[in-house]
Amino acid sequence: MVSRVRVWLNRTYAENVFFMDQLRRNPSDRAVEIHATHGDPDSPVLAAADTAELEPENLSPAGYVEYALDQCARRGIDVFVPRLHQSAIVAHRAEFEAAGTAVLAPPPEAVAVFHDKVIAYEAVQAIGVPVPPWYRVRSEDELVAAVEELEAGGHKACFKPASGAGGVGFRVITRTPFSLMQLSGFPSPYVPLDLVLEALRQAEEPVDWLVMPRLEQPEVSVDCLTGPDNRVRLAVGRTKNGRRRGFTLHEQWLDPARHIAESFGLHYLSNIQFRMFGDRPVLMDVNTRPAGGLHQLSLCGVNAPWAAVQLALGEDPGEVVPPFLGQDYTVVSGLRPLRPVSLPQQPETTDLLPAVPAPPSAEPADSVGSAAQALPL
Repeated sequence: MVSRVRVWLNRTYAENVFFMDQLRRNPSDRAVEIHATHGDPDSPVLAAADTAELEPENLSPAGYVEYALDQCARRGIDVFVPRLHQSAIVAHRAEFEAAGTAVLAPPPEAVAVFHDKVIAYEAVQAIGVPVPPWYRVRSEDELVAAVEELEAGGHKACFKPASGAGGVGFRVITRTPFSLMQLSGFPSPYVPLDLVLEALRQAEEPVDWLVMPRLEQPEVSVDCLTGPDNRVRLAVGRTKNGRRRGFTLHEQWLDPARHIAESFGLHYLSNIQFRMFGDRPVLMDVNTRPAGGLHQLSLCGVNAPWAAVQLALGEDPGEVVPPFLGQDYTVVSGLRPLRPVSLPQQPETTDLLPAVPAPPSAEPADSVGSAAQALPL
């Protein structure tokens, strides 16, 4: 009899409720039990899990590794998918393996390269993948010089933290003075240069920003599945152009993504993002974790989370080729049940629960539209 698989997702994005759904609906018909931890008791991933636990706050990276090792031992975790403190966790991969847990994340060298966007751009450029012009900025004078040089080339300047995930901290610089126009409608990513400079003057510590031209759409996020042998098993591009989203297998996006994944050993699931600079695609960002929108590949008949778990367990799924490309779609909010206000105390046991989703809350008011669902246009 094939044993069930116990998977743990630590503090992760709300969208990963769909990652969990796909693990349970795997094509191997394998029983999967999911453990989830989070710092927010209202995270929908806690309600979607078979067992859940609130994470302790204010742990150092080293302290979190000890906590994670204890979780794996007590919960009988087979595969750990870390997001929080990924760097510290992968540095202790051997200890997790000794406890019987496979860590579904790249090796520490790969994680380190892509933690800092400047190091990442330099490393990727060295292997022949195009990147946009960029400037590392830590002061007011450096920002002005970078903005003026980009504007002289006919570009709009934008900035984002040199390290960080997603679009956190991304802003587009404008010369338009602050006015009521900025206070009408929805908040905008545009910020007047004079206000940014004033904030820098008053800052107690220097910033660490990457300043670059604003890149054009389409944005293409290539989801890659790479084995420990550095061979890519899956590469599919998800396109984004305004509200419209779709899929692509065009080599202008997939070839550089494969090259990056294989060259740097981005084992298991990674997400490599491109945009247009002039008439050619350039790298925008590399995530050494599953993308929040990874579940959208289900519209192409692909279950990437399960294929990754198979790889982590040493069960090579082989090349994963989409049997078709799904139609264009958009993303809307959907309802997901939450746990009761007080998170139930979880039993201190390694006994395994049936591999079924947690039941919905009996209270309709405990639902929240915090997760995105893909719907055809």
